[in-house]
Amino acid sequence: MKKIILPVSFALAQMLAAGAFAQNVNGQASPAQLAPPAHTNVTPAEKATARTERKAEGAASAKSETPQEGTPKSAGTARKTTRAQRKAAHAKRKAAVSAENKSGEIKAVPGEK
Repeated sequence: MKKIILPVSFALAQMLAAGAFAQNVNGQASPAQLAPPAHTNVTPAEKATARTERKAEGAASAKSETPQEGTPKSAGTARKTTRAQRKAAHAKRKAAVSAENKSGEIKAVPGEK
């Protein structure tokens, strides 16, 4: 019986001590914790102006060359070819592979359909 009571009493003391240390000096919460932050009513016009300011800042930071999140690499570069050029190159490659496939140069991989 003593072997059970002693460890349980230590665990109970630790649980109660954690709550005691979490309180402030007087056992009360600080005034900053008691009072909620002051709420100010914002008009739709003020919201719109703030939104346009944030949008302008975001556009400027997106266009700047310096990375903002600490990554030294850029997101990438724009494509150097047009969509029509890419489609033409794809059609050319497809025709070449189709011709090789018909002539028997390309064999099916064993085990695949």
